[in-house]
Amino acid sequence: MAEKEKKQKRQTAEGEQQEPEASLPQDEGELPEAEPEKAPEEQKEPSELDKALAAAEDYKRKWYAVSAEYDNYRKRTQTATSQAYADGKTEAILKLLPVADTFGYAYDAAPDEKTKAGIDKIVKNFTNILLSLGVEEIPLNVGDKFDESVAEAVLNTPCGDGDEPNTVKAILKKGYRRGDKVIRFAQVSVTVE
Repeated sequence: MAEKEKKQKRQTAEGEQQEPEASLPQDEGELPEAEPEKAPEEQKEPSELDKALAAAEDYKRKWYAVSAEYDNYRKRTQTATSQAYADGKTEAILKLLPVADTFGYAYDAAPDEKTKAGIDKIVKNFTNILLSLGVEEIPLNVGDKFDESVAEAVLNTPCGDGDEPNTVKAILKKGYRRGDKVIRFAQVSVTVE
């Protein structure tokens, strides 16, 4: 036994790690006591804290989903509302455009200059109101090339001397646009061969 102690002291002095000696059985029939087996961690039931943390994470995820869904709903509703407002405004303007046409016809048929001057003031005021609403007349003149993106041909007229085919011969109704969108196409007479 003294030899064992000397050997252990030597190993410790050399810096080697000392391993615990396994206890030898006192007599051959005696076996060392086995340590009880520990349950694997996977089989362990989660604690109350783990359950609460999992529930909190689940509620947080659901809250984010509902929050994003509400934000998308709010944006869709805002877009739909502004579009409905713009469409309603355009519809009201369309119902007033025949008044502008009528004043144009009255101006052309006015018998004297005083009547023309009065009708011209009304037309200018009406045009200013349309401009304040973002509506402008589509610039189209007799002799321009026919453009189906802003006008519709309601009459075909044979080409006369000096006329080119597919040009505007007469403007029957003016066209109007609001921004880039045409709200009423001009109605024109077009020359054909």
